[in-house]
Amino acid sequence: MQKQMLRKGLICSSILLLFSAASHLPAQESAPPARLKRADCFFGIHFDFHAGEDCTRIGENFSEADIESFLTAVKPDFIQVDCKGHAGFSSYPTQAGQPAPGFVKDPLKIWRELTRRHGVALFVHYSGVWDYAVCQRHPDWACVGADGKKSTKATSLFGPYVDRVLIPQLKELSDVYQIDGAWIDGDCWGAEIDYSKAARQAYKKATGKKTVPKSPETAGFADYLEFNRTAFKNYVAHYVDAIHRHNPDFQITSNWSFSSMMPEPVSVKVDFLSGDLTSQNSVNSAAFEARCMALQGKPWDLMSWAFTLDWDNPSLRSYKSPVQLEQEAAEVMAMGGGFQAYFTQNRDASINPWYLPLMKSLADFCRPRKAYCHKAVPIPQIGLLHSTFGFKAITQHLYGSWEGQNTRTQGILTALLDGQNCVEIVREYTLKNNLSRYPLIIIPEWEFLEKDFCQELIKYVSTGGNLLVIGAKAVKNFEPDLGVTLLSPCPKGDFILADGEQHSGIISPFQPVALKAGTGGFGSINASIDYSAATIAGLLKAGAQKPVSGKVALDFPAATIATLGRGRIAGLYVDMGANYENFRTYGMRDFLNALVRQMLPDPLVQVSGSHLVHVAANRLNGEMMIHLINTGGKHEAKKIYNYDEVPARDNLAVTILLPAKPKAIVQQPEGVELPFVYQDGKARLQLPRLAIHTILEVRE
Repeated sequence: MQKQMLRKGLICSSILLLFSAASHLPAQESAPPARLKRADCFFGIHFDFHAGEDCTRIGENFSEADIESFLTAVKPDFIQVDCKGHAGFSSYPTQAGQPAPGFVKDPLKIWRELTRRHGVALFVHYSGVWDYAVCQRHPDWACVGADGKKSTKATSLFGPYVDRVLIPQLKELSDVYQIDGAWIDGDCWGAEIDYSKAARQAYKKATGKKTVPKSPETAGFADYLEFNRTAFKNYVAHYVDAIHRHNPDFQITSNWSFSSMMPEPVSVKVDFLSGDLTSQNSVNSAAFEARCMALQGKPWDLMSWAFTLDWDNPSLRSYKSPVQLEQEAAEVMAMGGGFQAYFTQNRDASINPWYLPLMKSLADFCRPRKAYCHKAVPIPQIGLLHSTFGFKAITQHLYGSWEGQNTRTQGILTALLDGQNCVEIVREYTLKNNLSRYPLIIIPEWEFLEKDFCQELIKYVSTGGNLLVIGAKAVKNFEPDLGVTLLSPCPKGDFILADGEQHSGIISPFQPVALKAGTGGFGSINASIDYSAATIAGLLKAGAQKPVSGKVALDFPAATIATLGRGRIAGLYVDMGANYENFRTYGMRDFLNALVRQMLPDPLVQVSGSHLVHVAANRLNGEMMIHLINTGGKHEAKKIYNYDEVPARDNLAVTILLPAKPKAIVQQPEGVELPFVYQDGKARLQLPRLAIHTILEVRE
């Protein structure tokens, strides 16, 4: 017994000695948490400050404690920080580019150390085509205008900049700082038509032509535009492929490429798509841009500016409230994308601690919704065309939205969403062999369309589809099929758009029509408008009443609906998109949606009780997710920079078309099961309250 007790005592003593020895051993660092790939990231924060010649003490007030507090409280999946802005000066001590004038600390090195410790992916904001410093130091690298003047900001796509600066810096950032990737700003929308010697020689070699067209009025100008667009895609592919060869794990995108500003199929091996929204009217901008990216077949996210500014007075800015940013985030999340918000860095690269409560509030709103929206797939209902062909026929730039070609489509989209419709943005290439998936396709004022595509649309209608063509000029693409005769067009003027007792002013050209047998009119255009003698003669020819004292009374159908094969085709003979975007009326909204309801009488989702609700319907993990977004608040008012109150929408009636009674309908992320009635293939429920954004998970 004594021996056993002695043996136990020795064992216990040995264990104590081991623990004692272990306590004096140096602590082994645990491996840092794994960082998400950008494709799996859902919520991020963007910082930048576009360092310039005034940045002589970068890092002076850069606080590791502030960054620790931010990463601990907000817990973003990724962050993007400044490394080179449009001015061309790098905010880290680069050996490959032009560093800012002075450094006290290297903030990028600290960002990397702390984000690695917290398991947060680190991306950098890097200005691509736009680089003022390079254009000043190397004017021969700059893009050249048709007038022979060298750009002070845009580098040439045919010059050495990409190989001498951009790629070396990306490699430096990868090797020295081990960053996870780059968000290349100032790229597609910053690229300009180039008439440099290298560009002209490349064009002549590629085409065999001896002259280069220099204005839209010159024959071949559209071809030269397309040649420059191809050069831009080759430029992006060159740096993307180069950095991927150097580091296959480096994740990279070109800001706004393959988006509304570059409406083309993704043809470059970017790892994700991204863009930053306008600082004002951002709720509607987010709804539009999210839909432009959702069908591109790549992981994507959109960035809201956390502050508001007016470019007419850019020095005045004010940070948005949590509810403003939550509305913008909801529009993005509802289409399956990731979301990030932009907060500025100070001129020494430091961040302001007072940002923290706003960032944390936004993160706390977004994160619980990830399980019900991230990477969701829209359920086809209304396909609204954002035409690649039409876009290129209108613009006189490479890419961007400089001619306002996106305004018309966004205006129509907003009117449809304000009517509680589920809408996707589609293009010719996403519709190819897919038209029948959409119960209704809408052409929003695209004057120029390919004939083959128009024939595809008519075939879609004849086999049972529904097509609505909007616009005084767009309807000409479908004259033989609309069941009307187009009369002499009316020039742009002030008209009254009427439907029953509801009337709305609208500024637009107008295409009068005469109905053929079997075609029905919808609404009317009414006005008494002063016109010149020549215009009056045209109106009389179109069928207007006899003028009295230089005025012409109009009374034509504003829209028509005709049967074509097994489907139907409708025309709206005025332009509505820019009207609704710039001076909207509820009369325009209700007119368009009454016409849509004629074409799509039994939609997947119907919501009544407020027009200040946007709706999206998706599928995620086999379940249907219905998103409802409260769009109240003055986000569209240019003179209002921020607001902190969005009244809740109470007692919304929701109807969902379902082939069988669902097991449950659960309000998420609250997890509240809602009572419903199922009858005649529809589930009906009452949503007691919509604060900002809720998701109805339909468990089928």
